[in-house]
Amino acid sequence: MRALPVKISLLLHLLLLQLGFLAPKLSNAQTLKVTLLGTGAPIPNIERFGPSILVEAGAAKLLFDCGRGASQRLWQLKIPLGMVNTVFFTHLHSDHTVGFPDLWLTGGLPGLYGRRAAPMQVLGPAGTQAMMTALKQAYAWDLRVRAVQDMEEAGNKVVAKDIRQGVVYEKDGVKVTAFDVNHGEHLKPALGYRIDYAGHSVVLSGDTNYSDNLIAFAKGADVVVHEVAAAKEELLRKSAMAREVMSYHTQPEQAGKVFALIKPRLAVYSHIVLLTTDPTIPPPTVQELLPRTSTAYAGHVEVGEDLMTIEIGSEVTVRRFVSPGK
Repeated sequence: MRALPVKISLLLHLLLLQLGFLAPKLSNAQTLKVTLLGTGAPIPNIERFGPSILVEAGAAKLLFDCGRGASQRLWQLKIPLGMVNTVFFTHLHSDHTVGFPDLWLTGGLPGLYGRRAAPMQVLGPAGTQAMMTALKQAYAWDLRVRAVQDMEEAGNKVVAKDIRQGVVYEKDGVKVTAFDVNHGEHLKPALGYRIDYAGHSVVLSGDTNYSDNLIAFAKGADVVVHEVAAAKEELLRKSAMAREVMSYHTQPEQAGKVFALIKPRLAVYSHIVLLTTDPTIPPPTVQELLPRTSTAYAGHVEVGEDLMTIEIGSEVTVRRFVSPGK
């Protein structure tokens, strides 16, 4: 078959592009997109839902932790819950897992917001498999009724696996590596994750105090999404409970040292803990976090917000969510 003349070939290419049959070469297919669905902690704050991060790489939609309100945030973005088939837990504290039954069961419903057609894959530290087995038992009546109603049975199934440090997911060019972090002696195991795709990478700290292991696994990463916790000095002097809580987390000055060693293109705070255990002592404000971080790190740091997106490609772009109509 003779090749088309260059001019005709170019015109045909442009026509197909305009009709949507071809994607432009410089598409988002080779970028990592990170969406902070929830940037909060156990506090039932309407502005900051529970910890949950969506990572989109190629066709993959991977969810890391599933805190309170993760399903609502996904649907705010018009992402059907049924499109999320793989969930990774950093650890099994309730604020990181309580939204999972909603994502799982609502995602299996036939509405536009659901329609999951494949079993959910759930990976997390030791105890994850047992938790999924118990959830199946807890929702046995609901699952049985759905089966009778001839709803999509595959979408209601869960395949769970306990994982340890190492590569835990590798598919279609996406690699996820789990690594141990320091969430305190009594809170083991706890994991962070590194996601690599198309030459780009993002590291998610999970809950941790300063962690040399995190620094080692994060070297060369484009973006680091790290937890942060702050409390007033007066409270820390007064309250043993507050000191205990803070020992499980990373203060802004410590996070700055972590970022200075990793040297990411962008650092982002999520799982933001502004602690008080005493009604007479107010918690710190969000505005205090960056000045405290800058004592140890001069690079670019963003304080995460719910539904903030970070696109990682040749450039790193941060976008804050704007509600439709605003």
